Amino acid sequence: MSHKQYDRRTFMEKLGLGCAHVGATTLLSGLTNMGLLNSAAAANKPAFSSPNMMDYKALVGVLLGGGNDSFNMLVPLDDEPYEDYRASRTTVALPKEDLLPLDPTNTGGRRFGLHPNMPKLQALFNEGHVSFVANCGVLQEPTTLEQYNRRENLPIGLFSHSHQSDRWQTSLPREVLQSEGWGGRLADVLQQNNENQDVSLSIALGSSNLFQRGRTTQSYTINNTDNGSILINGSNQTNFYETLKRATLDDILEVNHQNILKNAYADLVTGSRTNGAQFGAAIASGQSITTSFGRSSLDRDLRMVARTIAARDLLQMSRQSFFILARGFDNHDDVLSSHGGLMARLDDGLSSFFEAMLELGVADQVTLFTMSDFGRKLITNGDGTDHAWGGNALTMGGAVNGGRIYGEYPDLYLGSSLDTGGGRFVPTTSADEYFAELALWFGASGADLEYILPNLENFWDYRSGGTPLGFLS
Repeated sequence: MSHKQYDRRTFMEKLGLGCAHVGATTLLSGLTNMGLLNSAAAANKPAFSSPNMMDYKALVGVLLGGGNDSFNMLVPLDDEPYEDYRASRTTVALPKEDLLPLDPTNTGGRRFGLHPNMPKLQALFNEGHVSFVANCGVLQEPTTLEQYNRRENLPIGLFSHSHQSDRWQTSLPREVLQSEGWGGRLADVLQQNNENQDVSLSIALGSSNLFQRGRTTQSYTINNTDNGSILINGSNQTNFYETLKRATLDDILEVNHQNILKNAYADLVTGSRTNGAQFGAAIASGQSITTSFGRSSLDRDLRMVARTIAARDLLQMSRQSFFILARGFDNHDDVLSSHGGLMARLDDGLSSFFEAMLELGVADQVTLFTMSDFGRKLITNGDGTDHAWGGNALTMGGAVNGGRIYGEYPDLYLGSSLDTGGGRFVPTTSADEYFAELALWFGASGADLEYILPNLENFWDYRSGGTPLGFLS
């Protein structure tokens, strides 16, 4: 079913005073981590790239917070590799007969199985819409076990949740103070290609994040209920007190402050009001979605992303990026049950999202990808697994060269040439290569990558042509 078309003037007239919602979380996130300085500098942001991109594309990043035990998500099925896996994992190994067979087309006959709670993603993989990037992690440079043992040019804070989560979001392995994410730098490059400059290219679900924080751009935070806009307390009420409070705020915002940071603060609040009004009305008027989603937080977040994509024309967006934090992956205990439930939730949410993209007719234009703090050790701590390094990431979408496993899936035996101890592997594919593939597909040029991913040159030279891994077409 096609949605109604409005020109921008008509659309703005339909908002009315009652829709002037204020994005409170966006405001608060903009006041931290140098957000005001970014706002003050925004008027001077450069035009990095051509404004002539009329096609629509969206990136949807899902951070599996806590460290996904991804060697129980993607498991070798051949006899000897599986026996290595079983011997290493012991009590947390999945039975071979329970694994869901995959048919990868690029592994030279090597067979793999998916977690038994992921039948829908198994089907999407075998249909060519899902792929995996094996043993991927944050690296400063290509690293051997010998270099690791010498502690040579390693990422700062290895095996730490906060440090490694930040480094996945920034792709700056050795910077202590990290104020920008690679998604934010990507938005710095491409934001001006959107006709609508009032609403950010970067949409955050629930709370602000480091991934989407740019040098000249900020994310716009929404929630996963109603029409997405997050309100300042009382902003949608019409009683005398709330009406007076809004009028007073308007008077303050209209003052032309001499101090540049005061002006930036006022601009930020005003921008949040405009964002909330435009965004809420666009979601309410956008194309309806009949695809069914579950009740989990991940399902609700993905449904709101789908509704936002459905309103892309009303919002006048040719590029959008989304960030979702899926919590619960720090499974030090009860890993078989806890992780199994998480895999089922991922299976339901991602498959529903892909179905919604098919319904909207944009499956080829939307790519979803996962990140996580790190992988987990192969050995068990008794009932769960502990922090590690390299792990397996998942990509999904119509543009994904699916049914394949990219990178080097490691041999899962203890004491291998990648094992730093306990089945904690040195990554063989860098997060930079993974991210560069996504950024190029999204519209960044090779030269833009020098700004977006300054560490990429240690792994791949864009002047060589092609793409780093090949999982997107």
